[in-house]
Amino acid sequence: MQLQVAYERLNSFFADYTRNISKGGTFIRASRTVPLGTVFRFRLVVPGRASPFELEGVVVRHGEEGEESGVGIQFRWSDDERRRQFEAIVEAMMVASFGPVVARQILDGGDDGSH
Repeated sequence: MQLQVAYERLNSFFADYTRNISKGGTFIRASRTVPLGTVFRFRLVVPGRASPFELEGVVVRHGEEGEESGVGIQFRWSDDERRRQFEAIVEAMMVASFGPVVARQILDGGDDGSH
């Protein structure tokens, strides 16, 4: 499956990054169940970036009773260098927007998205 996620404001991206998108994965709200093992390809369009982030992930869990309905997706990287580049770009964007102290507090508070 392919998914394009566009953000109109950088703060919206950061809110999703720390709540639903992290270094390890993401949680996507969905009313339908997507089979475990389904591969997603993401294009994250972020303000201020010339090109979108291109990511790939696999469905590793479904929302459970009492949680939001949706799927947990674990990112898959073709190599560690791509993963490090993504993480470094996001961290640099956060530092530029919030400063180093606040960015570190936000980054240390995120989870892996797969809950």
